[in-house]
Order: sequence, then structure tokens, then C-alpha cells
Amino acid sequence: MNPSPSLQMTLSDRTAAGRSLVEPLLKYAQRDDVIVLGLPRGGVPVAYEIASALEVRLDVMLVRKLGVPSHEEYAMGAIASGGIQIVNEDVLRSNHIDQVTLDAVVARETRELSRREHAYRAGRQPLNLKDQVVILVDDGLATGATMMAAVHAVRLHNPAHIVVAVPVAALDSAEALRSEVTELVCPLTPEWLVSIGQWYLDFSQTSDDEVIDLLQRAWQRESGV
Repeated sequence: MNPSPSLQMTLSDRTAAGRSLVEPLLKYAQRDDVIVLGLPRGGVPVAYEIASALEVRLDVMLVRKLGVPSHEEYAMGAIASGGIQIVNEDVLRSNHIDQVTLDAVVARETRELSRREHAYRAGRQPLNLKDQVVILVDDGLATGATMMAAVHAVRLHNPAHIVVAVPVAALDSAEALRSEVTELVCPLTPEWLVSIGQWYLDFSQTSDDEVIDLLQRAWQRESGV
């Protein structure tokens, strides 16, 4: 079933999407043990609104989707900081992806992950996630591969709890994630989700500059500058 126009208008843009997630997360407000991690690039504007409203720390979780070569938007897996790699064997088989092709995509996306790590952090060390409540945020979940990789990466750091907060997710992706985390916050879970963009009026691409600007603003706020 396709979403109705009125439902699609629920998410005007990523800023509004982030604000829509604040209320269900209010129990985490003003807590020293809470960290919001945005998945670049589109998840960072959403995460910025959440972290700002809750007055908690903001950082990024570097994750890269492994797109099928003939259809880059279709994920056959994902990689994340810490050497995490997840692949969907069903997608590999159905698209006849061999190991050489997969390795080439992994190598390319690993280079891009490293580039973003340098560009976004500019030498700043990642936050210590041990014993923290980590809220992972993206602008939506289709296959859920990138978020699953992020969850696995965060788990390596022994957090107290992992919360996933997204404005919209495919129903099967949301259910798969629900069993992996402490809490899943997702207001919209359509049974059929063709693309995340169909649920936004404005789903224009988020730039590196916008990500860097939002992170710098958040970090300056946290330091009292």
C-alpha cells in the first residue's frame, strides 16, 4: 500500500523529522550518559535537532552502504567504523554478485568512510561510548543494512543501552532492528516502502559542509562557546 499524500506531508524535511522524534525521547533529556549519533550524511540534520532539544551530546557514527553496482541505492550490505561489515547473502545471490565485485565495493566505500572520518572530525576523537545510552539516528530505513552495521559497531564499545530513532522505516526492517536494540523509536512503519524520499517533501541531498557545520555548532554548544 502506498502512503497517502497527507502522510507523506508529515515529514516536510529532515529538520522537521528530527523535531518529530523529540517527544518520544524526552526521558533522555539533559542526561550526562546520553549520546546522540547521527549517520552521515542525511541522519545528521535529524540527529542535530534531537540532541539540541534534549541538550545532550552529538557525534557521528560513520557507516557506508554497500550498493549493488547496477543499482547503487539498493544495499547488499554495509560497513562501519571498527571494521564492521554486514552483507545480505540473498541480495548477493539474486544479483549474481561475486566475491571480487563485493571486495571492490567494500574497498571503495572504506576509502570514502575514511575520507569522511577525517573531514567531519578534523582530528577530534570519537566519544567514549562505554556505559553510555547511545541513540542512533538516521533520516529513514529502507533495507536497514546501514543501521544494523551501526548497531553492531556501537555494541563493540559496551554501551549501557542502544536506542534507534528514525522517522520512517520499512516494516520488516524495523522489526529486524527491534530485536537488536534496547528501544526503537519510529512513528511511521509502512508495509511497503519504495524509497525514503517519498515520505519527505524536501529530501535534497545533505552536503559535507552541512554535516560539518552542524557538528561544529553542536560541539561549540557543548563546550559553552
